[in-house]
Amino acid sequence: MSKKPETDGHGRAAAAAGMRRGLTSYGDQGFSLFLRKAFIKGAGYTDDALARPVIGIVNTGSAYNPCHGNMPQLIEAVKRGVMLAGGLPMDFPTISIHESFAAPTSMYLRNLMSMDTEEMIRAQPMDAVVLIGGCDKTVPAQLMGAASAGIPAVQLITGSMLTGSHRSERVGACTDCRRYWAKYRAEEIDDEEIADVNNQLVASVGTCSVMGTASTMACIAETLGMTVPGGASPPAVTADRIRVAEESGARAVALAGSGLTVDKILTEKAFDNALRMLLAIGGSTNAIVHLAAIAGRVGLEIDLAKLDRMGRETPVLLDLKPTGSHYMEDLHKAGGVAALLRELKPLLHLDAMTVNGVTLGEQLDAQGPGFAQDVVRSFANPVYPQGGLAVLRGNLAPGGAIIKQSAADPKLMEHEGRAVVFDNLQDLAERIDDEALDVRADDILVLKNIGPLGAPGMPEAGYIPIPRKLARQGVKDMVRISDGRMSGTAFGSIVLHVTPEAAIGGPLAWVYSGDRIRLSVSKREITLLVPEQELERRRQQQPMRKPVAGRGYRKLFLENVTQADKGVDFEFLRAEELQRKQSGS
Repeated sequence: MSKKPETDGHGRAAAAAGMRRGLTSYGDQGFSLFLRKAFIKGAGYTDDALARPVIGIVNTGSAYNPCHGNMPQLIEAVKRGVMLAGGLPMDFPTISIHESFAAPTSMYLRNLMSMDTEEMIRAQPMDAVVLIGGCDKTVPAQLMGAASAGIPAVQLITGSMLTGSHRSERVGACTDCRRYWAKYRAEEIDDEEIADVNNQLVASVGTCSVMGTASTMACIAETLGMTVPGGASPPAVTADRIRVAEESGARAVALAGSGLTVDKILTEKAFDNALRMLLAIGGSTNAIVHLAAIAGRVGLEIDLAKLDRMGRETPVLLDLKPTGSHYMEDLHKAGGVAALLRELKPLLHLDAMTVNGVTLGEQLDAQGPGFAQDVVRSFANPVYPQGGLAVLRGNLAPGGAIIKQSAADPKLMEHEGRAVVFDNLQDLAERIDDEALDVRADDILVLKNIGPLGAPGMPEAGYIPIPRKLARQGVKDMVRISDGRMSGTAFGSIVLHVTPEAAIGGPLAWVYSGDRIRLSVSKREITLLVPEQELERRRQQQPMRKPVAGRGYRKLFLENVTQADKGVDFEFLRAEELQRKQSGS
């Protein structure tokens, strides 16, 4: 005799939960559950354990990912939190992406990781999920996947690395990586010293210790309401980080069955708050792309014009490299993200909901008044008077471009110069250090075809190196323009994310060496000083061929990836209402 369907006490069919969620299709649900329990009992589980709320734990540990090197300890702590709260923890693996170990670039694989995360959440029974990520693309990928999967989720950050010491100077990845490498290229330090500093830049497992993309996304995840309070700042190897992991497990149990799904957290107000945080921390330009992708999964779009308006009234308040002088462990000691949120209170939507079941304002009040410190500045004493990022437009970037003005040379923010053009990454590698290269310190370096399709995957090659012969002369910065990205740990007068990209026929494709370009950050303009008739002649003379691939993930990527202003996500992964809007239906 078949068992009667369970009800909720009011005669209504009970929602599937725990081990009953997402039963495998065998044509007989009773048998599907029977078979599932039979197999899981082979691992030693009891009926009591299997009757509890199931909490999935996304395990992104990998020998190729030292940013996630504390994964075993974090999983153990999350499991402890889940079990203490009465749930059943079930960890499972997904793709893990490390910035320095992904070819051609980590961004190329972010969407694949988001698909893996989404489908594993959908495919396996869980009432809530804890997402453990840290390295640059992992947190965005997990938030994208969880937003699409639609169940309650808590983001757990792996945490930053500790700083090291080189010849009595405090150093940390990876702003100091780039600074010392620039010294080496300029022949200011020798082979022995560059080898010595290489041993000290990364003093422990964890993500970059400066306000690079990983730290930026950690701060943004907490501001979005997706972590437990204080979840962004504890370094990877500290007891505080382990306690945050335990709290994340317990919070996931509280969320199970609550109906507080990711889309109820990731609202327009939450994204506005995230943009404020991005500006105030002098955060990574990559975060704009990631926020656009995450927003697209819940049917929202990031308005670059709004971001720029916010930037004019939101100063940089965080004194952290590359804009300032401190490191992530200093932010943690100064009170973490809450210290910034208190300063930003007048500009925030304090009624935005968080995974903690309270509003951002209520959460902030519960965290107390803070204390005196010198890492987070007041509005009266900012690190930089405007937000770290500015949005540029003009005939070179009709869809927009980004500059991290807080990490640039003020003398180059209003600049006109001659273009020195590199057609692609190979051209750059072959000519940038050629002694015969026709380049002067006041020129503008332009790199094409490193956008979403051009490379593909929009690599962090926008941080174009200073030509060696100029570096030896003491040149530290030049205006540089590309349709690619740069690391959040990088610095300089660098225009990025030029949209549309060169590979699909954007204006950048038709810039030639010798053309003049004008940059005006105050006017938010980037202008190619070439008559439109001449540009049209160039377009006719050299028709654009969009990159293609014959098979595999590369084919999927090239046929579906969006431009930077849409998040470099796959169009078919965005919310259905945005897909309809894009198609005009």
